[in-house]
Amino acid sequence: MFRSKVMLFLVLLIVPYGTYSAQTNAAPLEDTVSMIIDKSSHTLTVYVNEDPVYVFQVATGRRNLTPEGQFSISNKIKNPWYLRKNIPGGDKRNPLGTRWLGLSVPNTGGYTYGIHGTNNPYSIGGSVSSGCIRMRNRDVEWLYRHIPVGTPVTIRE
Repeated sequence: MFRSKVMLFLVLLIVPYGTYSAQTNAAPLEDTVSMIIDKSSHTLTVYVNEDPVYVFQVATGRRNLTPEGQFSISNKIKNPWYLRKNIPGGDKRNPLGTRWLGLSVPNTGGYTYGIHGTNNPYSIGGSVSSGCIRMRNRDVEWLYRHIPVGTPVTIRE
């Protein structure tokens, strides 16, 4: 025990402090994640450090019902209820599918517009929703697992 303490002391004494100063003063690099939803191509692209890493086909709103602008993921819900028709989460009739990622559209609390699954996968690729972004359930489940609350989301034409 005494010998190991002496060795540690000698190593600390011998190693010049200046060789590590650049590393200890540098801020650690952290990956940034963001998403862009392109309504004209019906795609959702996930970016890591500004590099596109995943592209998913989506459905967007009829006419101009999907809002455009800068938002963020404000909440995440597993098996969301469809309150308009009181359909419980997990029910095969539920048009919201298996996951919900709410968008921070002003004055909505993250519960009006979101990225969600669907019970109608044939609708993916079109302008068919009431404003939300629909995805295949397997795709939105991937997002749910990997995209944290607070992730920036840009929706553009």
